[in-house]
Amino acid sequence: MEIGFLVPLTMLHFQTFQHEISSILLPEKFTFPFYYTPHTLAKIAAEELKNYLRNQNEWVHNFGLDESQKGLPIGKMFGVLVVQKSDGVLGYLAAFSGKLAESNYFEKFVPPVFDTLKQDGFYKLGEQQLNQWNQEIAEFENEMKSGEASKSLKELDTRFNDELAKLKNEIVLGKAKRDEIRKTTTSQQILIALNEESKTEQIALKKLKLSHKNEREKFVLQLKTLEDQLEHLKIIRAAKSAELQAEIFNQYTFLNKDKKKKSLLKIFSETVFGTPPAGAGECAAPKLLQYAFQNDLKPICMAEFWWGKSPQSEIRVHEQYYPACKGKCEPILKHVLAGIELDENPLLQQQKIDELKILFEDEFLVVIDKPTEFLSAPGKELTDSVWHRMKKAYPHATGPLLVHRLDMSTSGILLVAKSLEIYQNLQQQFVKRKVEKEYTALLEREIEQDFGSIQLPLTLDVLDRPKQKVCFETGKMAETEFKVLEKTNGKTRIIFFPKTGRTHQLRVHSAHFKGLNAPIVGDDLYGTSSKRLHLHASKLTFKHPITKVFVTVVSPCPF
Repeated sequence: MEIGFLVPLTMLHFQTFQHEISSILLPEKFTFPFYYTPHTLAKIAAEELKNYLRNQNEWVHNFGLDESQKGLPIGKMFGVLVVQKSDGVLGYLAAFSGKLAESNYFEKFVPPVFDTLKQDGFYKLGEQQLNQWNQEIAEFENEMKSGEASKSLKELDTRFNDELAKLKNEIVLGKAKRDEIRKTTTSQQILIALNEESKTEQIALKKLKLSHKNEREKFVLQLKTLEDQLEHLKIIRAAKSAELQAEIFNQYTFLNKDKKKKSLLKIFSETVFGTPPAGAGECAAPKLLQYAFQNDLKPICMAEFWWGKSPQSEIRVHEQYYPACKGKCEPILKHVLAGIELDENPLLQQQKIDELKILFEDEFLVVIDKPTEFLSAPGKELTDSVWHRMKKAYPHATGPLLVHRLDMSTSGILLVAKSLEIYQNLQQQFVKRKVEKEYTALLEREIEQDFGSIQLPLTLDVLDRPKQKVCFETGKMAETEFKVLEKTNGKTRIIFFPKTGRTHQLRVHSAHFKGLNAPIVGDDLYGTSSKRLHLHASKLTFKHPITKVFVTVVSPCPF
């Protein structure tokens, strides 16, 4: 038997850098995947991959970048993982999330952890069985709708309704005729006959209804038997589907650096989700790390970027870097990256503030000028916050204290109550939209409009907290009015007048393509991070709960 030369797995997808990288220092720790600035090596690898995507002609996928291209546009998240071989040679791996051009396998990219597209695999066979069940159920439902029992029931109901309408009309006419006779006669014999005639008509009505009911029950019983059979088929299909899904989740088995295995089902059984959400395990980051550990490649750093048109609900910018998602990737990466030293989580770091600036204060309330990168209320890991400082400054104050909140990255005016009564009064003003709010922001580009209104419904992206997304089905309506102050140097300085107070409302309304399509400068969630988020709560007007005088507080914009 002739033995062919077996190419090591690492030679299939391990890519050497096209650029000179010998002078670049390696990072001391691996990338914290949920909030990062790409390392120089990861950027170079990403740029080489982007160049490949621009120029390749090996496969066709509609990313939505060419309006003339046919088919549904689907943007993709791509990832690169810089790795080191045991001999010290550096290179990188590339991956995409989900499927690309209706396939899982390309020479340039690492394979999936589990291939649902494999034609002779158990998933495809199981899918075929489910399709057969679906077809059988559909045929059964059609047969029920067009079968003899259904037809007979419809004909019976139609005939009954016609006869009922005819009889009721006769009763109405008969009653009118009898009423006229009663007006002109005193004969007891005639009156008795009229009453008997009325009773006869009512008896006929009851007989018709009873006859219809008895005859109808026969067909209803036949249909109920068919419905029970259909429900049984659906229960079997659901059980088969659940079995197939569970088997898929068990096939998704992830390694870490110590070669310790853990299935997707086990990983998510330890989370609030209980079971893996759709698409878990198919993102770029888990694919890359799985391949690296399978082939004894040491992870050095990584980065992920979006390629193509943004989805309708989320905010994705072509070629921009993004962190790994929380809902689908965080539980997996917690296992996969176990034992690897990561960069510090920037989200667990905030400014150290000696003293909060007070813009207004009396015995009932206080208005704080909150600095950027400082929490309004304590978080899970960080406790220092405006609420914490206020509780310490006013130990005898009652009530929730914070009347409203600002994002950690947003600076500016924050209203604090010193008693429950004052809090409730101010809260009602916010709820009834009696409070006037102004925010100053700097947008990443010059926009065409000078003023206007944005109305986009928002809801939490449960798979990528704390991000919000636009959803016209389940989202709560959010409204923002705006007025441009100036357009200069490719940026727009703007004032927002939010009419509602949804989480991240101004940030999403700015960045989403159905909004202003211009992210706020420094927005690390919906745009590009920089030294700070250029969003500042600059003006607040409310009615004082005690004096009933309108109070306006102003905070000069710091940028």
